This record gives sequence, C-alpha cells and structure tokens, in this order.
Amino acid sequence: MGKITGFLEFEREIEQYQPVKDRIKEYKEFTIPMEESKLKDQGARCMDCGVPFCHSGCPLGNLIPDFNDAVYRGKWEKAATILHSTNNFPEFTGRLCPAPCEEACVLGINEDPVTIENIEKNIVEEAFEKGWVKAVSPKERTGKTVAVIGSGPAGLAAAQQLNRAGHLVTVFERDEKVGGLLRYGIPDFKLEKNVIDRRVTVLEEEGIVFKTNTWIGKDITAESLKEDFDAVVLCTGATIRRNLPVKGADLKGVTQAMDFLKQNNKRVDGISDLGEEILATGKDVIVIGGGDTGSDCIGTSIRHGATSVTNFEIMGKGTTERPANQPWPFWPMRLRTSSSHEEGAERNWSISTKEFLGDENGNLTGLITSQVEWKKVDGRFTLNEIPGTEKEWKCELALLALGFTGSEPTIAEQLGISMDARTNISATEANYTTNVKGVFAAGDTRRGQSLIVWAISEGREAAYHIDSYLMGSSSLPRKGEGDLPRV
Repeated sequence: MGKITGFLEFEREIEQYQPVKDRIKEYKEFTIPMEESKLKDQGARCMDCGVPFCHSGCPLGNLIPDFNDAVYRGKWEKAATILHSTNNFPEFTGRLCPAPCEEACVLGINEDPVTIENIEKNIVEEAFEKGWVKAVSPKERTGKTVAVIGSGPAGLAAAQQLNRAGHLVTVFERDEKVGGLLRYGIPDFKLEKNVIDRRVTVLEEEGIVFKTNTWIGKDITAESLKEDFDAVVLCTGATIRRNLPVKGADLKGVTQAMDFLKQNNKRVDGISDLGEEILATGKDVIVIGGGDTGSDCIGTSIRHGATSVTNFEIMGKGTTERPANQPWPFWPMRLRTSSSHEEGAERNWSISTKEFLGDENGNLTGLITSQVEWKKVDGRFTLNEIPGTEKEWKCELALLALGFTGSEPTIAEQLGISMDARTNISATEANYTTNVKGVFAAGDTRRGQSLIVWAISEGREAAYHIDSYLMGSSSLPRKGEGDLPRV
C-alpha cells in the first residue's frame, strides 16, 4: 500500500496560502495547488499499517489507503472512482472537513499524519477537470416518489442515493439557491459557490428535481407533501441559533453570526436585495464563539475592512498536543488556528460576556466581560467568574457564533413528529424513521449540530433505509462498503 518506505522518506506537506495582504482583498479561495509530484509523495506516506484506523475515524468509511495508493501510482481516475464510491461530494469535505481521519491515522501516533483531506480535494478536482465526473442515471425507475426537505449536504446525499436506486426524487429548498449551509453559511474564501453549482448540475442531469423558494410548512403544508409522496426525508438542519441572554442583547449591532454570513454570501453572489445591511467596515468587531462559524466571521469582517477584530472563547486555551485524556485514535480537543485567525484577529480564552453597552439611540458601543474558570465539582465542570477581572471593550458589531440548539419545529408540529429533549427530530439510528410512517430524518436535524462529513454519511444511510422501506430491501451501499462502478 503506497510506497513501503514512503513515510520514512517524505515529510507531511499541505497546500500553501496566498499572502494575507493579497487574499483579504477578495472572497475567492486562496490555496495554492501542489505539484502532482508532491501529491504523489504525500500519497506515498500512507503506511501498510495492517489496520487502517483512518476508516473508523471517517464517518463515511472512506477507503483512504486505496485512493492514497492510486494517487502514489499516478492512477488518478481510479482514485476518483474509489473516493466517490463512499463519498458523494469529496469537493465539499476536501475543503471543509476537519479531517477526523487524519487524527486517527496510524502514522499520527508518533509522526505527522498523512494529508488525507488535501489528497481528497485534489483527486476530485482532477476528476472534474478531466471530465470523469458524469451524470449516472438509473437504468430503470421504480415509480416511487420521495421528497427531500433541505438541500444541504445531508439532503443532497440522500437525494443522489435515492435517485440511484431508481426513485423519483424532488428536493425542496426554502432559499433562492440549492446548497443550504454550504451556500449560505460558508464564506466563498473557503468554498466558492461554483463548486456547488457544478455538482448540482450533475444531480439535475441524473434526474433529481430541485424546487427552490419553497418553504415546507409555510408555502406547502407538511401534511399535503406527505400525501403527495411515498416517502419524506427531513434534512432541514439544526437552525435555531443560540442566544446570549445578557443585558443589552437587543441593541442594534448585536447580531447572529449566520445572519451576517448569509447576507455577505448573497452580496458576493451579486444579490442586491439584502435588507438592512450588516457590515463590519470601519468598526471594532467582537466575535463571540471560538468555533468554525466564529472563524468565518473573523475572515469576513477582515475582508469588510473592520478597524479591529477580536475573538472571545468561553473555554480555556487548548494545547497544540493531544490532551492526555483523549489518546489516539480519538478526536482531540486541541488548539486549532484557522487561516482567518492568522489574518489579524486577537484571540481571548476563558472569557465571558456579561453585558452589552449602548448609546441613547440603541446602538451598540461596547461590552463588559469577565475572566472565568472551569472547576470540577462532584464529577461535573462548573463555570465560575473570577472576581476583579471585569473589563470594558469598545465594540460596534458583536457577532454571536454560539452554535445551534436544535431544529425548527414547524414541520414536526404539522405532522405530529416527536422531538427529543434537545429539540432535534426524534428518529432512530437503527433505520432513521420518525414516529410517523413514511417520514425519515437525517443530518443535523436528527443528530444535532455536527460536521459536513457526518451530514453526508447520514444522508447516505437514510437513503438505504428509505429504499428498504419502499422496496422491501436495498442494494445501496452502507458505510465503508463503497459503490465502485459509479463516479
């Protein structure tokens, strides 16, 4: 598998970035592609490790050693076939996934792991460039109809798999264009939207029907939709934003991160009807929340021309090494620095916002914080404010990147679908069914806020169970099984 001594001969290399001063002038992706010879060397680093733990680290069960070996040998079309056999959209995961596979890489026990994500991205880009990604329509149709609600990664994956099984699939999306969080939540400098468009074109050529600007539960009732289709799968995401219940949270300038990011993505797309504009230009911006969404707000604010960008994280500063209680091959909660962080943000840890300050016109002018510490009491961690650490910060735009608490309940209420204690759609992991016959759920709406790779995995798995429900059995592949004839 790969070059037997490759991991001894070659060091880990990843794509380089354009200089900060250049890339912040626009919203385009800014990675610099690696030479093919270097990519082959990276594929050669994949060890003949016997038990590839990268498989278990990947929610899709990607056949990672197989496509690494194909890249090392220069067999790019074979690599694309292997990659697509388990992953419908490697162009998305190759850009956006935090790569749990790399944290589970055997080489990563005592060396830098294989650059799996970057290899994945380059495989699919080669496949699109060479025309190997083609529409594959089913040989025959079953006559069964399926409605997919939501066109994010879970919905798109479910739709493609169900279409391959021969069912007539219609995807409903409430926004103007297909893509869900991929289109409206991820900045273009991480994922240019033509990457989504080219894949959607393939899906349409395969026979999937997309209906945008259609809000199920409002424009069309969930009950009538269920009557019109043989099966319904909810892939609506976890879209209820977490608020910060402190004094002054209603001031103008205290803004949800997703409102800020969605509007900017529309602006970049040339859409002029944006409503009241949310701009960071010339403002002292504070991003509250240290995750990926917070990072995206930082990069976007810098491109707006913010006077300053500061990032708050309530958790303590992590270490760059694995914590002792999170050994290989588990996912470690370590300090991660994104490209946006490197563009000029000041990062602060163990800090909590106590109050927002405003002027007489209701505009945000600043906020008050205190330092906090986490203490373990009776086996549980509790948050404690450190006395005497209050600080006032100047701020005209505060972006709340605090995550999501669950799914919007409209469809569940109309159909009588049960929701769990975390306000996610209650659907069994055994077969992804809800308590309403013929209605399934997958992705963030079922499991809660999670990774894009989990969304695709959930969409594929739900498709298998929906196909089984409609036909009595299914030949669709499950996690890690692959579907090798298809690209």
